[in-house]
Amino acid sequence: MYSSNLSTPIGQLVIRANDTEVFFIGFPEDIPTNPSNLITEQVLLQFQEYFDGKRYRFNFPMAQPGTDFRQQVWKELINIEAGKPISYAALSRKMNNPLAIRAIASANGKNNLMIAVPCHRVIGSNGDLVGFGGGLWRKKWLLEHETKMIGIGQSTLAF
Repeated sequence: MYSSNLSTPIGQLVIRANDTEVFFIGFPEDIPTNPSNLITEQVLLQFQEYFDGKRYRFNFPMAQPGTDFRQQVWKELINIEAGKPISYAALSRKMNNPLAIRAIASANGKNNLMIAVPCHRVIGSNGDLVGFGGGLWRKKWLLEHETKMIGIGQSTLAF
């Protein structure tokens, strides 16, 4: 396993990869001291651009194990535009599965590729921030950062 760490305004971001793809991005309490590789260093640069306000989409090899349903949810998350969060109910309708709100929320919670697979862009139906493994304060920061990044002014989300 290889890893790279990035100091960000919201804590130490850890990127973990094998020889071919990234399998973890997050804010763990235990920061690994594994060596980096070309993949983790390239991803680190993309995340530096993200935190500098220059990038909100990522293009690096990534994979995480999960059921077909979870894979579908994660694929849909990547299609949510920065600065335009949607509710779990809206995501379930978009997936043509309006009764799957809880299953979608569960899949969201199993996402191991924070920010790159933007689970933080899913909010409660009433606009409240709900469920983010990195902490709701980080979710709030990420949403506000993306709103500023794409230049749509102040967020109208309820925080």
